[in-house]
Amino acid sequence: MKLHIGLDDTDSPEGGCTTYIASLLAERLLQFGAEFLDYPTLLRLNPNTPWKTRGNAAVCLRVELDEASVSKARKETLGLVTRYGEFECENTNPGVVFHVGEVPRDVTVFSGRVVREIVDKVDAEALIRDHGMDSVTWKNGRGIIGALAAIGGTLDSDHTFELITYRAPENWSTKRRVDPDSVRRMNEALADSTYNNVDKRGRPLITPHGPDPVLYGVRGESPGAVYHAFNMIEELEPVARWMIYRSNQGTDAHYSDPVSVGSVKAFNPAVVEGWVESQPKVLRGGHVIFSISDESGVVDCAAYEPTGRFRETVKALVPGDRVRVGAGVRQMDEGLTLNLERLDVLELVEVSRLVNPRCPECGGSTESMGRDQGFRCKKCGFRGDSLMKVAVKVPRMLDVGVYLPDRGAHRHLTKPLERYGREKVFVSGPLHVPWIG
Repeated sequence: MKLHIGLDDTDSPEGGCTTYIASLLAERLLQFGAEFLDYPTLLRLNPNTPWKTRGNAAVCLRVELDEASVSKARKETLGLVTRYGEFECENTNPGVVFHVGEVPRDVTVFSGRVVREIVDKVDAEALIRDHGMDSVTWKNGRGIIGALAAIGGTLDSDHTFELITYRAPENWSTKRRVDPDSVRRMNEALADSTYNNVDKRGRPLITPHGPDPVLYGVRGESPGAVYHAFNMIEELEPVARWMIYRSNQGTDAHYSDPVSVGSVKAFNPAVVEGWVESQPKVLRGGHVIFSISDESGVVDCAAYEPTGRFRETVKALVPGDRVRVGAGVRQMDEGLTLNLERLDVLELVEVSRLVNPRCPECGGSTESMGRDQGFRCKKCGFRGDSLMKVAVKVPRMLDVGVYLPDRGAHRHLTKPLERYGREKVFVSGPLHVPWIG
């Protein structure tokens, strides 16, 4: 039988990790004799969901196993969630969904919605009921939304891979120990097949900072690439286990087609095209704010301090420039704000400034003789009552193109510049040997 097991919402800011539970479950399923039909799916959901715990990731395991083992798989899954779920956290509301057979088309459509918008639990419950799926919830059960989305997230279009290593339990909540020089060497050697390994200063980005069980995760274009990276990284503490996931990370999967300013909704990702309406201004703390407009209205855009040098790009915009922004929509007291994750500069207006004219007699510089009284040459003394300031084109410190925040400020779903042109479609085949350890 073909069994899909979707898991979500088991972690909290204080600990836990849904992928860790998935790695333990994968080991148990292999012991049952299950054949994995695909790498475990790591599906990042709408990053703007207000009640998310950390990275808002759901996981699905897809296996072929005999009918007698299905009940054992169900028991193991529920036991692991019960043991490792962070139930003390108010926003942790685990859900598990089991589905036998092919993934229904409407479940795949539902998955896309959960990545791009806020979805109500009743929508998930209706699909689970319509397709006769088995689901189990804890507390308010909101986790079944992501669990069902993970089942539907077959990632037939662009996708990436991540190899995640896990710490020994005695090291949880302690400082992670990975040799940074080995990460830099790996990044240099595998720059064409991995991404977001280090920031602009060469500091590793692969290690998280919370108390969860993850030691590090390296992301790339293929299972072979991330496994190669794994073998190059030098851990200074034991790796208890590791597993390769197939993911929508680094694909901009949370963005849909552009919408009008008047159509943006709070807590949803949005792509909006328009014209720069106001001169960017710098607020206390280094945040940069400006507004864009289209035929339907005007909305503020914000590049916050953690986005780094990206703010210099934003500050170089002027009213009249045409842009496309990718952003999370935030509800503020004064209205909606687009928190910038990406900026496409589509057209730049010409900028000029008025300068004193050159002397028509000798070409020297001139100075004003007073309001509406013309100009006098500083060199030869020529006086021109009719001379006026002239417009001179000012070079723009900006080009048409795509701009992103510094790597350290990228969201999981943000597609880094090096991935442009690497997009791919899914082709099934045998799994990398090994893919789990």
